[in-house]
Amino acid sequence: MEEQIKAKLEQIRPMLQADGGDLEVVEIDGSLVKVRLKGACGGCPHATMTIKQGIERALKDDVDESIVVERVD
Repeated sequence: MEEQIKAKLEQIRPMLQADGGDLEVVEIDGSLVKVRLKGACGGCPHATMTIKQGIERALKDDVDESIVVERVD
């Protein structure tokens, strides 16, 4: 599952980069994915929405419904 998660995150990254941001995978522990938002996304007031309704939703839809994404600073 870890490789599927990483592959999906690589598909998502260009969308974040287009807005001046990026993401870094900090840790994948089973279905828990910890990410760090960087650039413009790091300080964006919509960062929580990006993580939960964007990144987490895409991973749940395409990889596994049990995935939870957490933001770390």
